[in-house]
Amino acid sequence: MALSPRLELRQGQGLVITPQLQQAIKLLQLSNLELEAFLEGELERNPLLQREEREPEAAETGADAADAAPADDTPADRVTDTAAAGDLDARHDDLYEGASPGDLATGDAASAGVEAGGSVDWSRASRGGAFEEGESDREGGGHRELTLTEHLVAQLGVAALPDADRAIALALIDGVDEGGYLRTDVAEVADRLGCSVQRVERVLERLQGFEPTGVFARSVAECLTLQLKEKNRFDPAMEALVARLDLLARRDMTALRKACGVDEDDLKQMIAELRALTPRPGAAFGGEPAQGVIPDVFVREGPGGLWNVELNSDTLPRLLVDHRYHARVAAGARSDQEKVFVSDCLASANWLVKSLDQRARTILKVASEIVRQQDGFLAFGVEHLRPLNLKIVADAIGMHESTVSRVTSNKYLATPRGVFELKFFFTSSIASSAGGEAHSAEAVRHKIRQLIEAERVEGDVHSDDAIVEILKEAGVEIARRTVAKYREAMRIPSSVERKRRLKELC
Repeated sequence: MALSPRLELRQGQGLVITPQLQQAIKLLQLSNLELEAFLEGELERNPLLQREEREPEAAETGADAADAAPADDTPADRVTDTAAAGDLDARHDDLYEGASPGDLATGDAASAGVEAGGSVDWSRASRGGAFEEGESDREGGGHRELTLTEHLVAQLGVAALPDADRAIALALIDGVDEGGYLRTDVAEVADRLGCSVQRVERVLERLQGFEPTGVFARSVAECLTLQLKEKNRFDPAMEALVARLDLLARRDMTALRKACGVDEDDLKQMIAELRALTPRPGAAFGGEPAQGVIPDVFVREGPGGLWNVELNSDTLPRLLVDHRYHARVAAGARSDQEKVFVSDCLASANWLVKSLDQRARTILKVASEIVRQQDGFLAFGVEHLRPLNLKIVADAIGMHESTVSRVTSNKYLATPRGVFELKFFFTSSIASSAGGEAHSAEAVRHKIRQLIEAERVEGDVHSDDAIVEILKEAGVEIARRTVAKYREAMRIPSSVERKRRLKELC
């Protein structure tokens, strides 16, 4: 068969992600600190963008702002309610190809089926591959060293803690300084989360088993103790040495020998072992300066047990489009290249302002639904966290799950119980055997713990299968392997081991 050139027409379907849609997705995922850095770059690149610097007197008259922006361009800092947010999941005609920002400004995008400033479907792009490689590392562009907090959170992800204990663990991780020491008072954490001090202590004991060894210590002595216990070197003599570090600091060897009950050679060896330990276990991790968390949303208790949700105006960017400067520059443009550049700058600036407005509305919408779902936690404490996932929130507000996922990343909620990341409020659930409301996984773990703690004699010990049957009678549909997983996560031995222990006690 002879080869020859020919023309063919083919029709197919494909997903087109425009630069504007990419920018909207990017803005939604950024934290407020990352957003500030991004906007600084945009202000340098686009001469038509300017910050809204409003003095108290100017805020009353509003004359300068009226000159800078038209009435239909609402700055993001004026967003106060969710009713006008609308459905941010895009229509099919919002996905277009070949329309530049200049086309949008001049109206040429109409032929491509585009509405300037239309809704944006942030669920249309994948979470990791929507942008140019390395774009997320705007500051350094290279591999970033893992921080201590990230290292601890990663270990928490595989620790299989109950939801309530995980909430306590996150609060404790927030209290760890760059050296690895816990600077948060346990009683304060218990009071803030509405749980017992004993429960916080149990979670802290679990966290002190994380790497690096010695992390979550509350003093140098406790840090050294944790490391010695791991090496199986915490004998009575070493315990006495750690308890009298003040004598070691004063080099009072006579008093140390007497306190430890050892001779001079043994004491020298013990001191050498102590000096080989790491007094600052967290120092080996990323040296990134610690930055305080600035909440994106405030939650305050209102009358009648209701909760008021509002955006943090300090974190909302104040950008305006300078239309007077655009008119002056556009009038002076002579070549087609200059006209296209000015037109592109105007379209890009308008799109950015509208995207920031949509970002703020979406955050407020998602945060309000989370507060509505988890009002029990806000009122009564960590034991009252409800089962919640992305789908429940997405269905309630009419958005895609991936949109909710992006909103909850790196966004923080300030509540009367402290500042929490939005993802903190998502907990797992267990189905009801009677077809009713699902049970919180934490509530089920609590029931398992109560059943086992009620065992007093050998004949009362429940096997995992027996616990499954008891829970089914209580309306909880659960598998035996799930019971075993929860029991092991709570460090409760098997029924055989519990029977043996009760037999020895009797």
